[in-house]
Amino acid sequence: MAVILNEMTIGEAADRLSEALPGHRVEVLKGSIVVTPPPDGPHQEALDEIAYLFRQAGGRDAGLKSLQGIGVWLGTGPDDYAEPDWAVVDADYKDALVTKNCYAQNVFRLVLEVTSSNWGNDLVTKAETYAEAGIPVYVIADRKHGEVLVLTDPVGDSYRTRSRYERGQNVIVPQSVGVSLELPVDVLLDGDGD
Repeated sequence: MAVILNEMTIGEAADRLSEALPGHRVEVLKGSIVVTPPPDGPHQEALDEIAYLFRQAGGRDAGLKSLQGIGVWLGTGPDDYAEPDWAVVDADYKDALVTKNCYAQNVFRLVLEVTSSNWGNDLVTKAETYAEAGIPVYVIADRKHGEVLVLTDPVGDSYRTRSRYERGQNVIVPQSVGVSLELPVDVLLDGDGD
């Protein structure tokens, strides 16, 4: 008896994993599937608070939107995509739909990740991948090391400029994003503190 195996693409395998692991984030980075566990409470509090601060700073009036979990089609491989925790995108981002829930990287002004148990992906793999995709600003709330990194000026698979912020400081979002915004490091690392 002959057995016929159907090979699937990495993208198809990622889709199956997404269905099998509700609440987990499944991404394809550099041709590899990366699975992130569901976020904890402080992680979600941080995202809720920065979305509020973005609106207070007039982000919507500046022709921008802030979104959680929106997919960015990376263009770094045939199936590569990421779902940053939070992103600032052009208001007309819907016109840049590539596939699934993923939009072209050119509509992204900033992506932000709050680290979880697989923090190495955010610090290394995603930094390289976002740079290669030309995402202009990448913010990492590094809960493992208690700091926030702001990476700008992507060239190749790295960012030329890295700024580090510690507890008690405010992250100054680069003006190139299109809105004057300061994000408290303590909120990014711990949630809203209530």
